[in-house]
Amino acid sequence: MLTVDYDTLKATIASLCAGEDDPVALMATIACEVHHADDRFDWTGFYRVVAPELLKIGPYQGGHGCLVIPFSRGVCGAAARSGQAQLVPDVDAFPGHIACASSTRSELVLPVFGGSGQLLGVFDIDSNQPDAFTEDDASHLTEILNEAFASVK
Repeated sequence: MLTVDYDTLKATIASLCAGEDDPVALMATIACEVHHADDRFDWTGFYRVVAPELLKIGPYQGGHGCLVIPFSRGVCGAAARSGQAQLVPDVDAFPGHIACASSTRSELVLPVFGGSGQLLGVFDIDSNQPDAFTEDDASHLTEILNEAFASVK
């Protein structure tokens, strides 16, 4: 199992995303880099806010994902609704979990904000391992997201 070198990952993403303010381009680059940074990360991608209380799939790495997720459902909806990270060690124990892939055992979902504080979407990482994510993962990835999307207005 790989261990994420968050300093290197942060520097790589910052370098690749320097000067970019298109949210989809940023999402595609970040999803790719994070997905390949650790073998715990089975599915890595974004769900974009496309209408009030509605997320649609954005750039991702891994198998297919759910196409549409309302804010009222699932782990991604909870992150969008609350604006808080969702660290779920056992998806079967999460009320209302949406099983986009039956192999998912644990999940980390982080809200993604633009430079003006607007919710752009959520960053979703699924693992086929139970209890795969830590507060350390959430903290480092939130820092990377905040830096990358700061220029999105």
